Amino acid sequence: MFDSISIGMSGLQTFSKGLKVISNNVANLNTPGFKSSNIDFAALYYQGGEGGGFSTDVNSGQTGTGVTALTTFINFKDGDVRQTGNSLDVSIDGQGFLITKDSTDDGYTYTRAGQFEFDKDGNLVSRATGRQVMGLSADGKLDVISLTGLRISQPKASTSVKFSGNLSSSATNFTLDSLKLVDGVGGAHVVKLLFKPKTGEAGTWTVTVVDGTVETPAGELQFLAGTPVSGKDKLNFKFAPAGVPAFDIALDFSQQVTSFSTGTTSTLAVSSLDGQVAGTVTQVDFDSSGQLTLKYSNGASAVGPSLALATFESTAHLGQLGASEFSAQGLTPTKLARAGTETVGKIVSKQIEGSNVDLSAEFSDLIVMQRGYQASSRIVSTANEMLQDLFDMKGHR
Repeated sequence: MFDSISIGMSGLQTFSKGLKVISNNVANLNTPGFKSSNIDFAALYYQGGEGGGFSTDVNSGQTGTGVTALTTFINFKDGDVRQTGNSLDVSIDGQGFLITKDSTDDGYTYTRAGQFEFDKDGNLVSRATGRQVMGLSADGKLDVISLTGLRISQPKASTSVKFSGNLSSSATNFTLDSLKLVDGVGGAHVVKLLFKPKTGEAGTWTVTVVDGTVETPAGELQFLAGTPVSGKDKLNFKFAPAGVPAFDIALDFSQQVTSFSTGTTSTLAVSSLDGQVAGTVTQVDFDSSGQLTLKYSNGASAVGPSLALATFESTAHLGQLGASEFSAQGLTPTKLARAGTETVGKIVSKQIEGSNVDLSAEFSDLIVMQRGYQASSRIVSTANEMLQDLFDMKGHR
C-alpha cells in the first residue's frame, strides 16, 4: 500500500510540473518573441523481476515505481508576426537570433523579440531589458549599434549651380530671384543673379551675384547662334558672405540653356544645385539586410551599422532566460552573419514576432494534466483507505 501511495505521489508531483509549464505558456501568450515549452514524462525504475512459479518471462514479478518529469524542451517554431508601425521594431523572416549584451559585460544573449529604441547615449537597446543590440562591423566583429556621428547631417557648402531654359536675346536684362547658396558652416544665403547684355558684343551677357546690397561680378556668359560658347558657358566666382570664409561656386550654363529671341520673356531657371544646411534625424529604419538607414531634415540620408544575426548548430543548447532571451550555455554562435545572407533570414521592420504558443493545444494538454492529477490523487486516496481498513481490521483483534 505504501508503494501505491508513493507511485500516486510521483504522479501528483509530475503532473503538477506539467501544469506549471502549461501555465507559463498560456501566461506568455502575448509576449513578443516568447517560445513555448513542453515537458517529457518517463517511467521510474522497475523493481522485482526474480521470476517464480511457472512463468518463463524475465520480467515476471516486476513492478513500476511511478513517473517522473525528465526535462522541458523549448519549441523554437516561429511565432506569428504583428504589425506595429514602429520603425525600430523588427522581426526575422527566417533563421537567426538577434544578439544583445549588457553594457557592463560581454555576456551575449539571443532573442527573436525585436522591440528596440535608442537610449540617451544613442545606443540601440531592447525596450524590454535595456540590453544593447549588437551589429556587425566592417571587419565582421560584434559592435554596439550607435547613433554616434549620425545624429546630425553635416552642412555642405554649395559648389555648383546648373541652369536650363532660354535667356531671351532680345531682353534688356533678366533677374533670377531666390537662388539659395549654402556656406561652409551651414548658413543659407538667398541671392539674385542679374543678367545684362554687354553693349557692342551681341550674345554676351554680364552676370552679377547680388547678396543684399553686396554685388559680386561672376563673369561673362557668351552665346553664338543661340547656343552657349564652349569655354564661356561656365562661370566661376568666389562668394564671400559676411562672417564666413569665402568659397568658390561654379555657374554651369553648358547644358539645356539657349538664347533665342522671345521678347521680354525668359525661362532661364535653376535645374540643380548642391550644398545643404545642417540637418537633424527625422526617420530611422532598418532595411531587409538589417542595415540602419537614416533620413534628415535637410533631405540628406545616411546608413549606419547592420544588425548581427546568430545561428547555432543545435538550438537544444540554448537555455531560456527572462524577457524572451536565451543563453548559449557556454557555447559560441556557430555563425555570425548579416540578415539576408547565407542561411539567415531577412529583417522586416515595423513588425514584431509574437509568441508561438498554440492556445488550443495548451488547453488540450491542460485537460490531460488535470485528469492525470485527479487520477493520481484518487490512487493516493484509495491506497490510504485500504491502509485504514487494514489498521481497523488489526485493531478489532
